[in-house]
Amino acid sequence: MSQQNINLAQNTLYLTLASVGQKAVAFLYFAMIARFMGVEDTGSYFLALAVIMILMALDDVGITSVLIREIAKKTSDAKVWSQTVLGIKVITIPVTVMIAFFLPLVLGYGADVTLLIRLAIVIMVADTLSLSFYGILRGLHLLKYEAVGLFMGQIIAAIAGTIFLLTGIASLPLLIVALMTGSLWNMIFSAFQVVRKLGIKALVPTWRLGWDPMKMALAFFMAAIFVKVYSYVDSIILSIQIGEHAVGIYAVAYKLTYAFQFIPLAFVAALYPAMAARANDQKKLKQTLDDALWYVMLIGVPIVLGIWALAPEIIHAFYGSEFEASILPLQILIFVLLFIFLDFPLGSLLNATNRQVTKTAIMGVTMIINVGANLLLIPVYGVAGACYAGLVSFAFMVVAGWFFVQRVVDLKVMDLIRSTWGIVLASLVMATVVIMTKPLMHFVLSIMLGAVVYTALIFAFGSIKPAHLKKFWRLMRPNGNYENPPSNS
Repeated sequence: MSQQNINLAQNTLYLTLASVGQKAVAFLYFAMIARFMGVEDTGSYFLALAVIMILMALDDVGITSVLIREIAKKTSDAKVWSQTVLGIKVITIPVTVMIAFFLPLVLGYGADVTLLIRLAIVIMVADTLSLSFYGILRGLHLLKYEAVGLFMGQIIAAIAGTIFLLTGIASLPLLIVALMTGSLWNMIFSAFQVVRKLGIKALVPTWRLGWDPMKMALAFFMAAIFVKVYSYVDSIILSIQIGEHAVGIYAVAYKLTYAFQFIPLAFVAALYPAMAARANDQKKLKQTLDDALWYVMLIGVPIVLGIWALAPEIIHAFYGSEFEASILPLQILIFVLLFIFLDFPLGSLLNATNRQVTKTAIMGVTMIINVGANLLLIPVYGVAGACYAGLVSFAFMVVAGWFFVQRVVDLKVMDLIRSTWGIVLASLVMATVVIMTKPLMHFVLSIMLGAVVYTALIFAFGSIKPAHLKKFWRLMRPNGNYENPPSNS
């Protein structure tokens, strides 16, 4: 294996382990907040952070993606790009701070939510700076600092918040302060690492590159806006049309669903360079895509059906009976995860073959559909309407991505069905076994039994063989030899 591939594997491992740890801590911490604070306060807390997450895209204006790319191309320019990005953010940060300060009034939020959003401005500023500092380190292929920093930031915030909760002094403003501690840690830690590598002058803003960086960042900026809006606008619409209580019910289903997004994210970290290396070989590119879709189905289908089957037990175990109304939203929204899993390989292929504009356009239309569907469905179906809106919009994203990918490689639906029918059938049997056995035993034992059933069936149906495991490691190597297993595999 070349040194480049070793570095890629190490970087992927760092981010994967950190992401798993971060998501696990975040999941447990949010469950604790929900149990201690109740539905209404959980909704207010989640809503304030949703508003801030959307505004963060205005802070960054897509420039961090350009920063990573340009530094990776020419590491000697890292200091200039660090100074340039800070020069841009010196302008964007005050603008977004003003927007965040007055937006709650425009949206008609009460004093409590308004205070939370204004307090969270500190988080927004710290996070946008650490995003760029970690971007610099990414461009220098030093991802271990980001992995350590993000995980430690989550731990620090969770410890602070847990202390507030367990001592009985917790309030929503104090929980925002707890998040601040993690964000400020990341800002200081990432800035320190940049100074270690590039010197203190790397933190001095400059505008010597003029407007060129902003022009280069436009497509990334639009993509970031689209993602933030269709990821969080549902909470804002729910808050306006129904109230914070509905946001609290929805937040639990949302957090559980997106807790598993780290799986395809980590996978794509290695998949994208593999596809880019094969971009000019249509046959190998199709082989890579077919197998990538197979792998995400192998992981995604049992997760989706397993959570669907165990939604009541999961909600009661982690959040309590107060959140029983979250069961149906979770059983609907969890199917969005399958579309998210499928979209990552399709999007990676479009980006790897220089069709970023197409992918961005798909995301833009997805955002429009998501906003429209939320506005139409929430008044009719309430919280479930937001879940249906997510299903409709993400299903469109996959269908549209599939349509445009077909123009690059000869992608066929029947190929996917033939390669994954056993996975789907095994997952359905697994879910049935779990539903039938969970009244007879603790749901954790049902999960273990379901996992055994699923594993046995995918081998029995011939859906997975040792050859697939060998192919998986080849797939993770951008320049590795890649061959299909025999057609009967």
